[in-house]
Amino acid sequence: MKQMPIALKGTPQGLLLKPQAQSWDVILNALEYALQDTADFFRGGRVILELEGHTFTEDDLIALRDLLERHEMELWVVLGVDEATQRLVRAHGIRTRLPGTATPAAEIGTPETIFARRTLRSGQRLNTPGDVTLLGDVNPGAEVIAGGNIVIWGRARGVLHAGAMGDETTVVCALDLNPAQLRIAGVISRAPEQRRRHPQPEVARIEDGVIIARPWTAKG
Repeated sequence: MKQMPIALKGTPQGLLLKPQAQSWDVILNALEYALQDTADFFRGGRVILELEGHTFTEDDLIALRDLLERHEMELWVVLGVDEATQRLVRAHGIRTRLPGTATPAAEIGTPETIFARRTLRSGQRLNTPGDVTLLGDVNPGAEVIAGGNIVIWGRARGVLHAGAMGDETTVVCALDLNPAQLRIAGVISRAPEQRRRHPQPEVARIEDGVIIARPWTAKG
């Protein structure tokens, strides 16, 4: 599988950005595409840049900061850089360690799971960087957007987007899975024109580049 230029991960502290490519033009182009694709999900967030094994010049910093500011985001912390780069980053008012940690390369927490007991009606949206379990229905015109997996204990009729930060291993499960749009990472599937008369629990995941829904059983 081809390596992505960047890796994005939602954490309680902020959005973790890990460059995978060496070229900053490639990294910035990939980030621009990701932020445009899920603008509402990321808007207003803080970014933690982890730079293990990458060089980082002042031009790179300014270009990254400008890109994030266009999407109403803040470059909050830069981790994994040498002393000279730390001085450069701090001169621009950016942290080089997470608050409350002893080292710049401290382990970053995993996203929390949201459990909600409600029905989402048209115009309502549920966003989370982690997993979401919803005990209720997702009506037409409602949205669930998650950085992780989505589990709906009810009818799913709205828009569902799992793996919103690019995780293609996430899944969407529902007792009645018939959304207006189903999306996992960057792969999109739309509902069939004819609604099934006898819906059954299903789990959807990416297989061979497309989204496939199969019966949701104890074996997964």
